[in-house]
Amino acid sequence: MTTSDSPIPRFHLAMPVDDLAAARHFYGEVLGLEQGRSADTWVDWNLHGHQFVTHLSSARSQRIHNPVDGHDVPVPHFGLILTIPAFQKLADRLRTADTAFVIEPYVRFEGETGEQWTMFLLDPAGNALEFKAFADDSQVFAV
Repeated sequence: MTTSDSPIPRFHLAMPVDDLAAARHFYGEVLGLEQGRSADTWVDWNLHGHQFVTHLSSARSQRIHNPVDGHDVPVPHFGLILTIPAFQKLADRLRTADTAFVIEPYVRFEGETGEQWTMFLLDPAGNALEFKAFADDSQVFAV
């Protein structure tokens, strides 16, 4: 499928990393993303059809946390909404890679509107990622 054929617009996101080799290992090996073009200071990644770019930078992201459901949620963060089977497969892959979770995979709002699986982790540069999966995808924006 090309960008023009996609029913949902794809995003482009560029994030700073302080070690491209560590980023290549994490995004390529741990998360299993396909690498695209690269140069000495950046690498393109296929994040489930979205263009995600890691740019070499000596500065790390500032760590801020907001309390949500008794957890300290890192802000800013980014990630994907997956199917529940894809979420579980990724969680297993991350556990196998001995990933340290900021927030272990768990179910939020169980039995309520917006029920979802969620997990948070950091890449080697300290960028926060959240992956989630909804029990009912029509409730992604439910209030």
